[in-house]
Amino acid sequence: MHTDAADTAPVRAAAAPTGLSPSRAGDFMTCPLLYRLRVIDRLPEPPSAAATRGTLVHAVLERLFDHPPAERTPERALALLAPQWERLLAERPELAGLFSQDDAEGLGRWLGDAEKLVEKWFRLEDPTRLHPVERELYVETALESGLLLRGYIDRVDVAPTGEVRLVDYKTGRAPSRDFEGKAMFQMKFYALVVWRWKGVVPKRLQLVYLGGGGDVVTYDPDEADLLSVERKLQALWQAISQAVATGDFPATRNRLCDWCDHRASCPEFGGTPPPYPLPLARRPDDPTGDPVVSKES
Repeated sequence: MHTDAADTAPVRAAAAPTGLSPSRAGDFMTCPLLYRLRVIDRLPEPPSAAATRGTLVHAVLERLFDHPPAERTPERALALLAPQWERLLAERPELAGLFSQDDAEGLGRWLGDAEKLVEKWFRLEDPTRLHPVERELYVETALESGLLLRGYIDRVDVAPTGEVRLVDYKTGRAPSRDFEGKAMFQMKFYALVVWRWKGVVPKRLQLVYLGGGGDVVTYDPDEADLLSVERKLQALWQAISQAVATGDFPATRNRLCDWCDHRASCPEFGGTPPPYPLPLARRPDDPTGDPVVSKES
């Protein structure tokens, strides 16, 4: 019987945000209410087949570099798919709900799509010539303002001459030129963290898109780029802090709404957000001390 992973996901207590990652920064810029429901209310979300396939492909590409260069072949990578899927199931049992026990055909198609993504990667990069110094690297730094930035970088390459390249795998299609800047924001975020953490501006930022026909998008940042990103993140954090204090997280319709797990809590689709779970700021000029009332309460 198919199990809804949302019914089995653990419910975590609401909490105020403590910092920014690229994903959560993107959430707030896309839809403040989505940010609130994910970061503050911590509403559970059922796992998706597409996102889980991306996690599986990332795991295979990470583990492939455990082998010597000559053994980093397509056959070796494809052989890693089944054991990595078993590992994911052991770590996150709710993923078993993606496919019913009698849906072997669906699981087979899903794994077949993952195989195609792995095979495409070999047409974009040659792992026998790559020597990453880090894989799935957790990075974290605090800016002078105290804002904590954190995230995971898929791969860090360092040339013999010392230049650093940050690489991220994407299992979707490459964006159009109009959206390239938005896609590269994540990599500039990581470059800023590395610069403030290690004092080194990465020479190159690289996005490897495995969907569609496959593509590699690169960008070479400089300090001016990263200072601009830092200012943007500081302003974003101020906006988030204001929203946290007032409980005002407006819903914003966007092209991702059709895939959102929280439409039942969204006023744009006739839903109602849950009561705001954090204390609201009090008006300094209000002698009664009444709290500011959230528009969503």
